[in-house]
Amino acid sequence: MAILVTGGAGFIGSNFVRRLLADAYPQLAGAQVTVLDKLTYAGTLTNLTEVEASPRYRFVRGDICDRDLLLDLLPGHDAVVHFAAESHVDRSITGAADFVVTNVLGTQALLQAALETGVQRFVHVSTDEVYGSIESGSWDEARPLEPNSPYSASKAGSDLLARAYGRTFGMDVCITRCSNNYGPHQFPEKVIPLFVTNLMDGLPVPLYGEGRNVRDWLHVDDHCRGIALVLAKGRAGETYNIGGGTELTNVELTERLLAAMGVGWDMVRRVEDRKGHDLRYSVDITKIAEELGYTPEVDFDEGLAATVRWYREHEAWWRPLKEAKPAP
Repeated sequence: MAILVTGGAGFIGSNFVRRLLADAYPQLAGAQVTVLDKLTYAGTLTNLTEVEASPRYRFVRGDICDRDLLLDLLPGHDAVVHFAAESHVDRSITGAADFVVTNVLGTQALLQAALETGVQRFVHVSTDEVYGSIESGSWDEARPLEPNSPYSASKAGSDLLARAYGRTFGMDVCITRCSNNYGPHQFPEKVIPLFVTNLMDGLPVPLYGEGRNVRDWLHVDDHCRGIALVLAKGRAGETYNIGGGTELTNVELTERLLAAMGVGWDMVRRVEDRKGHDLRYSVDITKIAEELGYTPEVDFDEGLAATVRWYREHEAWWRPLKEAKPAP
């Protein structure tokens, strides 16, 4: 099988590529992988160093909005796994245009090129944020989309385009919607690596509002294993939620990170709450569990400890990224 992975130099995409080439997914063993990545601020080839010598790996620098590139690159590939996206909510609030271009127009360009070149399977990687906020219970895949940020609205638009290409053109398209990811190689603007790296430097960490917002935490290894299951066995036209099963308020997450770093609440600075900040996300994973056999395997406390340790041991990876980070 030949797989094109867009955004494969980013946090989640690179994890998928590394594990795929390590044959961590038996159903995809031996797959050839082409990574297409624009290498924006959040993508780096250092995420792919350990696979760069693999004869099954190829890297192409390019933009998913580049139709000519896509039409040249896609022939010969059996599947696309589409990670490429602008994904930071705060950035979408201060500058939504890039999110619309990449997440909506880029996804449409990729879907159209895949259609025209006869790619057999297309897995579109999305987020639970497209559902909006839920006070109690958990969303299943039939939940109407009610996005509340420019980021989640752009992802909802891309989801609907993926669905439409499946319905209109008969493409074999699946959509995955994950909860909050964490793990090694995550860009240090996201909450867990931001807190860890700030505290390593003796800097305070920001806590939005009262810190009551709830998120379900999913280790990136579990997320990528779920995507691999959908790629291998998911039903065409279906959407699958992928969750981690650990819901924490931001205060509870902060407590764990402070304890892991050996510091107290004096290192926390309360900041004005994010505009349109969703109170709670929670996904129901019954469908992917029953159909594909998915269940999260990484215990959150163990996964968090390993993640903190990774950032402590890989300052040479994160410091250049953090120092070069452009202003939102």
